[in-house]
Amino acid sequence: MNCPICQSESHKCGRNRNGSQCYRCGECGLKFTDESTRPIDRRRLSRDKVVMILRMLLEGMSVRSVERLTEVHRDTVIATMVEAGESCERFMERAIRLLPASDVQADEIWGFIGCKEKTKMRNGYGEDKGDAWCFVGIERMTKLILAWHLGKRTPGDTLEFTDKLRHATTGRFQLSTDGFRPYKSAVRESFGETVDYAQLIKVYATPEEGGPTRYSPSQVIDTYSVIQLGNPDEDRICTSHSERSNLSIRMACRRMTRLTNAYSKKWQNHGAALALWFGYYNYCRSHETLNERNGVKTTPAMESGLTDHVWTVEELLERAAEIQ
Repeated sequence: MNCPICQSESHKCGRNRNGSQCYRCGECGLKFTDESTRPIDRRRLSRDKVVMILRMLLEGMSVRSVERLTEVHRDTVIATMVEAGESCERFMERAIRLLPASDVQADEIWGFIGCKEKTKMRNGYGEDKGDAWCFVGIERMTKLILAWHLGKRTPGDTLEFTDKLRHATTGRFQLSTDGFRPYKSAVRESFGETVDYAQLIKVYATPEEGGPTRYSPSQVIDTYSVIQLGNPDEDRICTSHSERSNLSIRMACRRMTRLTNAYSKKWQNHGAALALWFGYYNYCRSHETLNERNGVKTTPAMESGLTDHVWTVEELLERAAEIQ
């Protein structure tokens, strides 16, 4: 390599922070870099290492725990997760389209980015901080996550979620949600009169003065259903399956675990972690309540006819990478 100034022969002199080869001129002392030697993938991780990192994250491990066990820097761990999660999100939007459904339940699960909503309001932070609600729609019989949406608990985000749910399903089915008011108008706008829709309203007891009310939910003392559209079967008006799905999310996504400092610091990272989990849940994770095939527990995707076998994480990444 010749010096760009005096054209004298130069010798290698280490690499810069981007991985490009550095040179130093023996005549004028100029230090310069050859950007053509910059590695395409600065992480330089093998496929096996990537799969190991993602499996650890999907089992509820924190980023720093993964860093300690794999000896891969936490920034690389997060970058790997974000890339895989965004690919899974694109893949699921393409793969889960116009699926027949019979009984769908929808619910929201709370999380936060950077800080909680009160702190965000007090400090004047932007909308990329504070409470982050994940809307989830699950098919009761197949346990498939049909659609999800990360946003605020607002009428606009509720409508975006119901639109995603409409694109994921076809035919008439029964839909059950909790008593969140924006669902009423959002479901009607997205589905019209093509669903049998009801809300399950929960009545909570008044917290006792001095009781453990900060982290414990109030006791449910009564429930009643309100039919909003069509003719739903009252015996099937229920949100228990979607609420059980929320437990799985909190158990598997470390950033959703309460009372820790593992919460997400960036909206992009939070969304990618959820997308990765939903892809893994649908295609790779055998569901204990589904019937066996050839002695093997099936996944929600198998039960829905989307695939005929349990996927590995590596296969999920390969299929997701095909969608650009």
